[in-house]
This record gives sequence, C-alpha cells and structure tokens, in this order.
Amino acid sequence: MDLSKLKYFLLFLILITYGCSEDGLTSLSSLKFALDGETVVKDNVIACAASGDKQGEVNVFFYPREGATNFRYFETENIAVDKNNFEAYTELAPDIFNVFNGKIKRFLINSSEEKWVIVSFKEDGKIHICNPIRLKHITKPTEKINTVSVDETEPTMPIFSWEDGLYTDSVIYFQVVTDNQNNFLSGTYTNDKMFQYYKLDNVVLNITTKEPPTLNKTQTYGFTLMAVSQDNWVNLLTETDFSP
Repeated sequence: MDLSKLKYFLLFLILITYGCSEDGLTSLSSLKFALDGETVVKDNVIACAASGDKQGEVNVFFYPREGATNFRYFETENIAVDKNNFEAYTELAPDIFNVFNGKIKRFLINSSEEKWVIVSFKEDGKIHICNPIRLKHITKPTEKINTVSVDETEPTMPIFSWEDGLYTDSVIYFQVVTDNQNNFLSGTYTNDKMFQYYKLDNVVLNITTKEPPTLNKTQTYGFTLMAVSQDNWVNLLTETDFSP
C-alpha cells in the first residue's frame, strides 16, 4: 500500500473509532441504559427541585434513605418530550451537597432551559427512581418569602401555619425542624397549611426515623417549609428561626 492510501486508511480508522466511542458514551449516559437488566422501583425516591441563588441555578433535593448508594442525576434536553420516556434522559454528574447535615441531599445544576429531571439511587440491590420533576425556574421561579406564623401557646409543641405565596397550585407541604446547629429533628409532609411539633394527626408522609427530642425553651430552632406542586416543583421556600 502506498503512503497516500495508507494515510486515508488510517484516517478512516480514526473516524470509525471516534464514532463508536461517541455512541458508547451516549448509551452509557442514558437513563434507559442505567435501568437495563436492573430491578427498578419507580416513584420511590422523595425528590423535588427549587430555584437556586443565581440565575439559571436549580437545587434538586432528595431524601437518601439510610443505606442508599450510587446517587445519580438525569435530565431531558427540554420539556417538549414525554417525561416517562427513559430514552429521553441523559445522565450528568453535577455537584452534590448535604442539607441539614446530610439528612437531605441536593444536586446543584445550571440550566438555561426548563426540562424534566430524575434522581435515582441504589438500595437493597434495586434501582429506585423518583417521579419526573418539572423544572420551572424560568417561568415560575421559587418564591423565597416568609409566610409562616408560629403559635407558641404550647411552647414545646408550637403550631406552624402558613399561606401560599404568588403560586397557589401547591398540593403538598414539606416541613423540617432543626436545632441551632442545623441538625435535622423532624421532617414531615402535610396537605394542610399547618403542622404541630410533634403531632402526626395530619401528617401524610414522615421521614423522621426516630422520635424527635422535646424542644428546649432556652434554645433557638429553625423551621423550613417547601410548598410543592404536583410535578414536584417548589413554589415557595421559607426558612425562619423560632424560640419556644
């Protein structure tokens, strides 16, 4: 083979190799590929998303149950896709941070478009995935205002109540009580715009894994509220301190 033919032959091999490599990366990063051959438990990761501090930033929060590993994040290109089509999701590796000293975790992403996202983790040999989350950081940025009132008639069992902000399509409310070191004390969900520490009469979902402590009248505590829509977008985020 003369040198000119050899040069073109080598170029052809490079192009073929590069093309195969690119296809392989695409397959490896798809949600469908991640689920192939695995036992999948759908709708079994508690997750939601809210606007971040900077333009284009989004925090994707999720509850990592004890023993869960291999936390992964997937997103679609935009919202003009079928949210239930796993082939439309591509895996990314955004930074992950602890919230409430690790009781909750969050992926920090930056996106100039709204899209659908999914979080997964491995637990007991199975892959668990959340309901698709609809990012709305452009059309419905999360309100960060305080609409919470605290009734301390019973000092160690305060009653928290609140109002919706600008957006009124929230269907569930997530409440977290923390100590003055930001350690998680209780985490509950209600359909009502009210929660009393620590009564479970109106709690529809509870991520508190052990009986929380009685509040100390001499200390300051934190209360965080997320008002969440049907498609898991946080309409309202409130963080406030209180002292029994």
